[in-house]
Amino acid sequence: MTEHRTEKKLIGALAGKAYDKPPVWLMRQAGRYLPEYRALRSEAGGFLELCLNPAAAAEVTLQPVRRFGMDAAILFSDILIVPFGLGQPLEFKQGDGPTLLPLETAADLKRLNHAGLPARVAPIGETVRRVCADLPGDSALIGFAGSPWTVATYMVEGGASREFARIKRWIYRDPSGFDALIEQLIEATVDYLSLQIDAGAEVIQLFESWAGVLASQAFDRWVVKPNARIIQRLNALFPTIPVILFPRGAGLNYQSVIEGVTAAGIGLDTTVPLEWAINLDSSHTIQGNLDPHVLLIGGPILEIEVRRICDAIGKRPFIFNLGHGVLPDTPPEHVAKLVGLIRA
Repeated sequence: MTEHRTEKKLIGALAGKAYDKPPVWLMRQAGRYLPEYRALRSEAGGFLELCLNPAAAAEVTLQPVRRFGMDAAILFSDILIVPFGLGQPLEFKQGDGPTLLPLETAADLKRLNHAGLPARVAPIGETVRRVCADLPGDSALIGFAGSPWTVATYMVEGGASREFARIKRWIYRDPSGFDALIEQLIEATVDYLSLQIDAGAEVIQLFESWAGVLASQAFDRWVVKPNARIIQRLNALFPTIPVILFPRGAGLNYQSVIEGVTAAGIGLDTTVPLEWAINLDSSHTIQGNLDPHVLLIGGPILEIEVRRICDAIGKRPFIFNLGHGVLPDTPPEHVAKLVGLIRA
């Protein structure tokens, strides 16, 4: 007797299959806009504590799948788990975001401890296993990490930044010293994502959230090549696990990304014209790129924009998503409306 297996449309799309009703998931689909998340967050303590609590993090991961029937769950965690795993002091302050003890020179890299990473990130693997046990059969589980350049910006700046002054001074004054940090992050990211895959993650997304702050001559060195190496390593270790790369703000440098990486999918931010991306790239599945503010506003503009995106994509492999994450004030009913429009 042949075993019947429910199709996971996200994995099908990343393998090159086109659907009349494309798979849909949303960046930050688990988070502050959901009342059930806010209730659980208030019980769990701080944000980092929530990320490292497998039972709570698994519940948060599953909440939007239960509520909206998403085609994928994305692991509830944070891109700064890797520096935490390397031993860099990390704290999330209410209203201020993450703060880290900043790295300022190559000598500071001695403070990082790669050997301690597996034990410090072990709770994330347990979260993945718990999600897999309860995930509906037609939904895929996405694991993720921040890309080396993006994670490095936080490690060097000591948190979020608008100017990126510290890290830019480092890359221009001591590029070989900064290379040493990127090398550590490549190795740590491969190890961290391998842990997620071994625990059951079926798709990986790399978040290059600050790709857009680099000049074009630095983009290839600090964005394209590190991501390409991570994806090549993962492809060799786990040939059946597709990888999506989201280089937010890359602009015209999207062409360098498309030509330089072997990702199965490329995430488009809100600024990228779909027609341009389609003409540029026939080798990757495209993911994107509804403006999160359209989802926040809802109403007729949401219907218009969903139709525009679906019409522009036509009959090619595609994953419906936002051009960035769900905004905290987004009404949950707007997300339900979005999913319904795509499947109508």
